[in-house]
Amino acid sequence: MASKIWKGQSPIGQRLRPPGGSFGASDDAWHTVIGVAKDVRQHGVERPAGSELYVSLDQHGVAPPSMNVVMRTTLPSAALSETVQRVVREVDAGVPVVRLRNMDSVFAESIRRPRLLAQLLGAFAGLALLLAAIGTYGVLSYMVTERRREIGIRLALGAAPSHVLTQIVQQGLHVVALGVAMGLAGALVVNRLMASLLFGVQPTDLVTMVVVVATIVAVALVASWLPAWRASRLDPNVVLRNE
Repeated sequence: MASKIWKGQSPIGQRLRPPGGSFGASDDAWHTVIGVAKDVRQHGVERPAGSELYVSLDQHGVAPPSMNVVMRTTLPSAALSETVQRVVREVDAGVPVVRLRNMDSVFAESIRRPRLLAQLLGAFAGLALLLAAIGTYGVLSYMVTERRREIGIRLALGAAPSHVLTQIVQQGLHVVALGVAMGLAGALVVNRLMASLLFGVQPTDLVTMVVVVATIVAVALVASWLPAWRASRLDPNVVLRNE
């Protein structure tokens, strides 16, 4: 809120007047800014921080229908439960104390839905990566099997095994490059859907894209290298005799 209203100026000492009745008060008194708190995402971590304003309750004398009290302590919440309830009863016996919990529990509850979605997406992404690796390996293995005679003749005519290995790996990577290009295009198309599931990172984040592409290429390289290595180890005499 400070950056929206004062835009680069120091808010300390500035005055503002909230809309009447915003805090349960009957007046619309002016308030002097004495400090700036960090941004708070009141409506969920996936939504941008709103304009928050904190006022002293003693300045109004009108209690809100409910409030959250935050305590900084090294003791567990269970050990403080009786003490907190006793102190509240001394002030007003009719005020209930509910949902006493530590801040880790509050944060865990706030990200429960995004975390579940992230875990599901991660599981499906891992399964897709595994299927892609198996598919790449299977296609290249089938290709090597179909080209055993050709590979055997080339080796018999003096082709270096390293050249055969490199050529087959390159063929596998060409297919992977096409798939990566199509995948990046699809990711850019559905970036609006992804934006609703992310916070703290953009759907088109460059570092994330580089890491994902590098992981896919690395997995595909291993899946391509295995059948290529088998092809480079073929014995021309055995292959041609069997053919």
